[in-house]
Amino acid sequence: MPKVKQQKFGYSHDRQTKNATKGSSGNLTAARSLAPLFNKDLGQHILKNPLIAHGIVEKAGLKSTDTVLEVGPGTGNLTVRILETAKKVVAVETDPRLAAELVKRVQGKPEQKRLNIMVGDFLKTDLPYFDVCISNTPYQISSPLIFKLLEHRPLFRCAILMFQREFAMRLIAKPGDSLYCRLSINVQLYAKVDHIMKVGKNNFKPPPQVESSVVRIEPYNPPPPIDFKEWDGLMRIVFVRKNKTLAANFKTTTVLQIIENNYKTFCSTNNMMIEDTLDIKQKVLNVLQSVDMAGSRASKLDIDDFLKLLYAFNQANIHFC
Repeated sequence: MPKVKQQKFGYSHDRQTKNATKGSSGNLTAARSLAPLFNKDLGQHILKNPLIAHGIVEKAGLKSTDTVLEVGPGTGNLTVRILETAKKVVAVETDPRLAAELVKRVQGKPEQKRLNIMVGDFLKTDLPYFDVCISNTPYQISSPLIFKLLEHRPLFRCAILMFQREFAMRLIAKPGDSLYCRLSINVQLYAKVDHIMKVGKNNFKPPPQVESSVVRIEPYNPPPPIDFKEWDGLMRIVFVRKNKTLAANFKTTTVLQIIENNYKTFCSTNNMMIEDTLDIKQKVLNVLQSVDMAGSRASKLDIDDFLKLLYAFNQANIHFC
């Protein structure tokens, strides 16, 4: 990957895009926006439907004072619409070729001064302040992108994000839904997630192999005072077999060994005596029974249930990280 660098583009480009010599200047600009060879390995599927682009920006509820972070702007079909309302756009693009195409979309226009492009890997980029995030997300970075955004401080107001349809449905899944999973509850612990719209594959160039959906994410401010590593350690155990009872999930040798090691480490660190007759399996079962969840299944439990369970384990000096 190229080293991440921030650029405010203001130089001229003499190279003319091939195969775009016919038609009006408007057609020439549109042709240029589709000119580069797209790299599917980087998840480059450019949104070409202007109605969808308009809907995404509209759902963001942008203000004239907003700084917008755009991830994967491509050739700028969303960017130019965002610039119509927002004060500033910071666009993070991995591919220098597409960054150059985006420059040409605003070259010589007033919007040029309000666009900053950061060329490099989004996941390795130190993000600046922003109010809203809008992204036609490269599907292979969907999960790490969400958690990078939710970890960012200060918190943003909302994010409008395009994902593969099934991934989006996992984000909004509720207890009892077939797609309800660790991703669902980890994201919903920190943010309100809503499905905005479905987007068919033919709205992209080149078209992806799957359908897409757009979701709106609003982080809770302030965020819940939960140790995420501790929380996620518990979620990893209970969702590995989400339709099994919690008692069954906690009875496996591997899980019991991890919990016993964590328990001994915690006691040692805090100068606490470890029972000579320690039976970690029975200790875990006692906790599950104390909150009446031994027969419960993760697929049916909500955030409040898991917070109650985590608290009960911690009270028994059992931790998950």
